[in-house]
Amino acid sequence: MNLKRVVVTGLGALTPIGNNINEYWDGLVNGKSGCAPISYFDTENFKTKFACEVKNYSPTDYFDRKEARKLDKFAQYAIVSSEEAIKDAAIDLEKVDKFRVGVIWGAGIGGIETFQEEVIGYANGNGTPRFNPFFIPKMIADIAPGHISIRNGFMGPNYTTVSACASSANAMIDALNYIRLGHCDIIITGGSEAAVTIAGMGGFNAMHALSTRNESPETASRPFDATRDGFVLGEGSGALILEEYEHAKARGAKIYAEVVGGGMSSDAYHMTAPHPDGVGVERVMLNCLRDAGVTPEQVDAINTHGTSTPLGDVAELKAITKVFGDHALNININSTKSMTGHLLGAAGAIEAIASILAMQNGIVPPTINHTTVDENIDPSLNLTLNKAQKREIKYAMSNTFGFGGHNACVLFKKLNE
Repeated sequence: MNLKRVVVTGLGALTPIGNNINEYWDGLVNGKSGCAPISYFDTENFKTKFACEVKNYSPTDYFDRKEARKLDKFAQYAIVSSEEAIKDAAIDLEKVDKFRVGVIWGAGIGGIETFQEEVIGYANGNGTPRFNPFFIPKMIADIAPGHISIRNGFMGPNYTTVSACASSANAMIDALNYIRLGHCDIIITGGSEAAVTIAGMGGFNAMHALSTRNESPETASRPFDATRDGFVLGEGSGALILEEYEHAKARGAKIYAEVVGGGMSSDAYHMTAPHPDGVGVERVMLNCLRDAGVTPEQVDAINTHGTSTPLGDVAELKAITKVFGDHALNININSTKSMTGHLLGAAGAIEAIASILAMQNGIVPPTINHTTVDENIDPSLNLTLNKAQKREIKYAMSNTFGFGGHNACVLFKKLNE
């Protein structure tokens, strides 16, 4: 069977280091930290008092008050970034076949703030069940693509992938395959998350998953550094327009990159910890390369999952060394989570966007906050430490992994046309 080619024709972002694509890219190349003390609630009794919040965001800048009240923040973020991507792709809503335009979105948690508020309200009401009628439609993880579809009249496939922090990477792979098989011409994909809440912070703190570097939050996310002590929670959204190549050419669309492969695997090891030897991670990258028909020696850059956890960073780099062998030393490896924090279900989307923009601009964003070499990490690997590096990139890989052992990997190719 001849598979269709799939390209990226639009991008949108709402992140802790920039509220649109241009701001996001500027923050990435300049090594901007999006981490700061939490402003959403009183953190006096929390072990971690900081996060990577979206800055200068007001719902009423994008929605009227009535509409905003019906939308959890994770859905608001999804709509904002997807609208930017649709506009960037210059999609004429009057001309496209809307039955062949889908929305496949990723969210690991969904409307946790809405859930939190309603349950607290119930508890404070002495058990009287006075729930908001929008409680369920605001909270459920699938509602984000539903809103994107309704606003634009898209009547193709419409659903959410939920695989923890791999959610939006899984969404992109599903979108890739729907278009490859000829079922759709265009799919809006990506992911959003808004878990910087009392419940979100409290839950991750209870797991001892978060950094507690309260004295210096801007340096807390430090992937690959010997002094790393956990990830930094982030929020936001990333959207990509995936389109069948000939369809994009026929309408004269600009093309950012080609999506050439996607891989998935499972660690089948532990609920939250990675396999120490990176077995599942090794397999997901091999699956992605095989799907793309690309050899390891062709890959120029890898945006790692790189969360800044003691176990995860080492396991991922071990897997990279196994998959790429001596060529691993020639690859620019980085972790943009050092700047954005960990956006959970939205991580794959914004990191894929970072990989695409790195190819477009010939610049690899840095892994910031690195001060101390970890003896468990090969010092000859180029981890793109602390400063962006110029690099011609033809193939860029983006890794995303989630609790439950979910692994997803996407590979992009630069087009010279």
